[in-house]
Amino acid sequence: MEAAFFDLDKTVIAKASVVAFGTPFYREGLISRRTILRALWGQLVYLHLGADEAKIARMRSSVLALTKGWDQARVRAIVEDALEAVVEPIIFAEALELMDEHRAAGRLIVIVSASPEEIVGPLARYLGVDEAIASRARVDEVGRYTGTMEFDAFGPAKVVAMHDLAARRGLDLTRSYAYSDSATDLPMLEAVGHAVAVNADRDLARVAAERDWEIREFSRSVQLGGGSRRATPVALGAALAMAGGGAALWWRTRRRPLPPSPAQVIQRELNRRVSRP
Repeated sequence: MEAAFFDLDKTVIAKASVVAFGTPFYREGLISRRTILRALWGQLVYLHLGADEAKIARMRSSVLALTKGWDQARVRAIVEDALEAVVEPIIFAEALELMDEHRAAGRLIVIVSASPEEIVGPLARYLGVDEAIASRARVDEVGRYTGTMEFDAFGPAKVVAMHDLAARRGLDLTRSYAYSDSATDLPMLEAVGHAVAVNADRDLARVAAERDWEIREFSRSVQLGGGSRRATPVALGAALAMAGGGAALWWRTRRRPLPPSPAQVIQRELNRRVSRP
């Protein structure tokens, strides 16, 4: 049997899945407004410039520190309740179309993500995929996060999990497909016979060109409600508008003069970085 392995962030959905759930976590009192704004900044830099292993390691450490002491059952409930509203607007239509094609060809559909299982599992069920590989945080005897990892589905660890799945489900990886946006997923892409770079960062785009891998750009969102699939553009401007609108509301409620919005500050900084020689 063959399979199609899909990375999640920037491949199936248009933003980092952990960041996408920032608003529900804030509403439930788990994080602050400041944390949301910092996450938006990191997300926009990630979308524009990509993230290497060192940056991802720092982000992972920050998330683990932030979630230490959270109740796992509560996090699961928040994700389940908010899933459709949060995820549906940022799913790439092209990813769903590819999943349909692979499913019609009899291939197993697998999400492979370093994001936490509390997010990846429900999202995989929502999309109707067959299997999901995700990171697992360690919890204590009362079900609270300890701030450490039990399994980190990142880099080469993804390949270990893929081989375990292949042995369990009888998969031929040499005839299977893998899709990702990041050079940090090179081990995953190299583990299959058909590697595809999607919305590739600079390093992955270079490697894909050198190895003559297929390169694709996903840009359309899709509305799944009621079984319909209505495609619309997914743009960076939407994220900037969200950042600016959220900041404006925050400063108005504090009754202080409105400064330049984070959207404006972020765009200036991104322009400065991109224009560097």
